[in-house]
Amino acid sequence: MYIPAHFDQTDSSQISALIEAFPLATLVVNDGDGLYANHIPMVLVKSDTGIPQKLMAHVPRSNPLAQHGRVARSCLAVFHGPQGYISPSNYATKAEHGRVVPTWNYAVVHIHGSLTLIDSSDWIRTQLELLVRQMEESMPSPWHVDDAPADFTDRLTEALVGLEITVEKTEAKWKLSQNQPAANKASLLAAFQPGSESDARTGRTASSVAIIGQRKQLPTLADLMTDVLGS
Repeated sequence: MYIPAHFDQTDSSQISALIEAFPLATLVVNDGDGLYANHIPMVLVKSDTGIPQKLMAHVPRSNPLAQHGRVARSCLAVFHGPQGYISPSNYATKAEHGRVVPTWNYAVVHIHGSLTLIDSSDWIRTQLELLVRQMEESMPSPWHVDDAPADFTDRLTEALVGLEITVEKTEAKWKLSQNQPAANKASLLAAFQPGSESDARTGRTASSVAIIGQRKQLPTLADLMTDVLGS
């Protein structure tokens, strides 16, 4: 991924936080006939210091991804965080000289790794329990895998294949107008203050991926820009 120095995110805690807040990954492999992509929620396994080490997921046996053999293969998992359009009208220098153009701000993580298929009901159940716990933790009445009849969940897990990705390289890009002059950073932050039209627009973009009735508020583009530009 092309990452100019001012957009390079190297903080493992920030990278892991984005993956956990937005766990739906675009998983890309080369199946021999070309690139093959799937959209799959994943569980992140971190080191003691918060560095991404593995990703755990599952797919139905009917998915062609489960038919590509048991040999480890290279893959790319892309996690998309908050994103949104930035209007030139948000920049203070528009009134000074007019030399401003639109852009798109976003935060994204690319995980390069080795993908292994795992045919183990115990492993798949563990992955399901971890994912459900992560997504249900702030629900008023969290659902647990054990809440469903055992024979029902056993049949479902038998129809699944596990995916384990060993992380080999992590790239993260926080494109949040860090390259703008101080005046534009200040005016951009003002435009994205809570309750503003810009905040509402990008907030809807971020919250649209949230589960209905769900847990904690997902971070918005305005949240990330405040953290980065306001520091």
